[in-house]
Amino acid sequence: QVHGGNQLYIYIKINTIVKKLKEMFKPDFELNFKMPFESDNTKQAEQHSLAIERPRFNPYQFNAGSVVGIGGKGFCLIAGDTRLSVGYSILSRNTTKVVPLTNSTYLATSGMYADFTALQKVLQARLQMYEYDMSKKPTLESVSALLSRVLYSRRFFPYYTFNIVGGLDENGDGVVYGYDAIGSYEPKRYVASGSGVSFMLPLLDQQLQGYNQVKPTISQTKEELEELIVDCFTSAAERDIYTGDEVEVYLIEPAGVTRRTYPLRKD
Repeated sequence: QVHGGNQLYIYIKINTIVKKLKEMFKPDFELNFKMPFESDNTKQAEQHSLAIERPRFNPYQFNAGSVVGIGGKGFCLIAGDTRLSVGYSILSRNTTKVVPLTNSTYLATSGMYADFTALQKVLQARLQMYEYDMSKKPTLESVSALLSRVLYSRRFFPYYTFNIVGGLDENGDGVVYGYDAIGSYEPKRYVASGSGVSFMLPLLDQQLQGYNQVKPTISQTKEELEELIVDCFTSAAERDIYTGDEVEVYLIEPAGVTRRTYPLRKD
């Protein structure tokens, strides 16, 4: 054999012997011994690639979707789309994101649907306990504070949800509350949350606050605001693949609650 061939043969034999020795004396041998012709960078690169390829448990799943709430004089509007997605797959086209907590208070949630279901059950159980203990229906302010406490109690393993609570206050006027993941909240006139929020909020700001307008025209009636909500979802559905199929709009008034649906993009 040529000289280069002998070198290759010896290299293979040495590495074979080292592997056998590693198997026999693995605990102590791996700490200080290094394969011939093997650099530290090569070993670190192999360990890094193994760390990347190793599957890891993730308790969360982002099902996305968008929700909006607007409060007005004598009414409140809560809306959410009905698409349930994971990645580029649509799991359901008719899953509601808006649920009642009391006769005049509704919860709208986007994010992880399993956490939304669990959170809804916890809130309904706590509200039943409140009604039994206090012998009266909880107010909008009580419900909003309860949701904040429940979210904060899970601050070390949060509910993966983006929540809006809306309804009528003691004066019969509409108020909506927006929340972060661990329960910080504040009352507002309008709130948007979810995967399409970046497309909805600029439109809501322009129509309801009149930013950067010389003579702003602010929508006031419930018909105008309901049409604005539909426009928000229609705009978001053009760019956000997780918002679509239908939008449910709940009109909450002292006389009762009215539900309407409007079609959105199906693709």
